[in-house]
Amino acid sequence: MSLKLNTRQIEGVTVLDCHGRIVFGEEAAALRETVKGLLPEHKRLIINLGNVQYIDSGGLGTLVGLYTSAKAAGGSIKLARLTHRTTELLQVTKLLTVFEVYEDEADAAKAFLAGGHSAVA
Repeated sequence: MSLKLNTRQIEGVTVLDCHGRIVFGEEAAALRETVKGLLPEHKRLIINLGNVQYIDSGGLGTLVGLYTSAKAAGGSIKLARLTHRTTELLQVTKLLTVFEVYEDEADAAKAFLAGGHSAVA
């Protein structure tokens, strides 16, 4: 299954809903281009991974690269709705210590609002 991406707003924060797989190749490139296109205008970004069935090493590398790109652009990325499999993958790779992870988009948006981030969507 290819990766489908949709954006929406929740409490002034941009949510990127991902559906499918995040794997090396077209899917990772599509995610990278979408996020990099959003960052100039949307500094607070939540990536909803609830409908992602599979992430490979290329997909993980893309997520890390996007985290770095957001920081460099004065923004921030939070992850929401991780599946059990994705959570385990982030634990094994120690990336849970890098990303801020939330149960759902509403909790992630509240964290942006309460966290005193100066970035504006």
